[in-house]
Amino acid sequence: MKTITNGFLILFLFSTCLFAQQRPPAISSPDVNADNSVTFRYFSKKAQKVTLSGEFLKAPVSMTKDTSGIWSVTIPNITPDIYPYSFYVDSVQIADPNNTFIFANERFKRSIVDVQGKTPLVHSLQNVPHGKIHYQYYNSKTLGRTRDLLVYTPPNFDASGKTKYPVLYLIHGGSDTQETWTKVGRANLIADNLIAQGKATPMIIVMPYGNVRPSPMPDFTKEVINDIIPFIEANYPVKTDSKNRAVAGFSVGGGQTLNIGFTNTDKFGYICSYAPYTATEEFKKNFTDWNPDANLINKQVKLFTISVGTDDFLYESVKQNIAMFQEKKIKVEPLIVSGGHTWMNCKLFLANSLQKIFK
Repeated sequence: MKTITNGFLILFLFSTCLFAQQRPPAISSPDVNADNSVTFRYFSKKAQKVTLSGEFLKAPVSMTKDTSGIWSVTIPNITPDIYPYSFYVDSVQIADPNNTFIFANERFKRSIVDVQGKTPLVHSLQNVPHGKIHYQYYNSKTLGRTRDLLVYTPPNFDASGKTKYPVLYLIHGGSDTQETWTKVGRANLIADNLIAQGKATPMIIVMPYGNVRPSPMPDFTKEVINDIIPFIEANYPVKTDSKNRAVAGFSVGGGQTLNIGFTNTDKFGYICSYAPYTATEEFKKNFTDWNPDANLINKQVKLFTISVGTDDFLYESVKQNIAMFQEKKIKVEPLIVSGGHTWMNCKLFLANSLQKIFK
């Protein structure tokens, strides 16, 4: 019996030592420092090369490995904002395994770093009343399946109260998900802060999932009109006239915004398109040889904006779209800023829209 007990003890100690050898060390990444520098770390004894890629960098930078197998690099003087980043481990892109804040995306494997700085930004978590994010399921008759979406309700929202709210339908970019507007775009915090400052009207924000594949992508327009709007109006205290309904979106969602809005100008009083991707069959069908009643549309649509950054890879096509709408005598407010096709710009575009709609 004593021999068996000793055998188990030896096996336990051996297993414990083996586990300790295999278990990676506890490391912190990313560490945002007081001077706005950020230290990134990754553990691998076997990797030959690890580089850091992020939208705060002009080009990827190499990380340095110490004797314990921890790769690290510190990036100085990062302008305060929220940024996506990733590691390339021997050319394979991965998210930071030590960071729980993951970029919600179906294609890219990235994490998020929040460099806050000393002055709160429009998307920062501030000491103001906060709204809530609701995860909802709805029946999509258009697609023949159950789908889900996110709904932001403003501070002091009472579902059984007498107050009815305007609604913004907010669409994510291509390969993003219905969570990207909150996890990366911080739409809920932007709304909280602007409402608290009296700069935005308390509203409900609906964030659907714009990817309807394997169904044809144009079916999303049908789904918004035939399924999503009726679901919201049946389950939330909302105003149902066009002057209290807006649609906005980024990239592919920006193109979807144009398709949805301009084929339903009687339903949307505000159309806000952010760096729209319009190289789609649906856009060509809707806007090739388009002969709109400009006077009617300009009466129906209280605000139409198109926003883009000068370094955006879609900048030239967006300028062409702006010129097309102007040629058709459609009133459009362009917002041209510096920067590229990024969620940093997207937050600025949304903040601009929230201060103008439902006024």
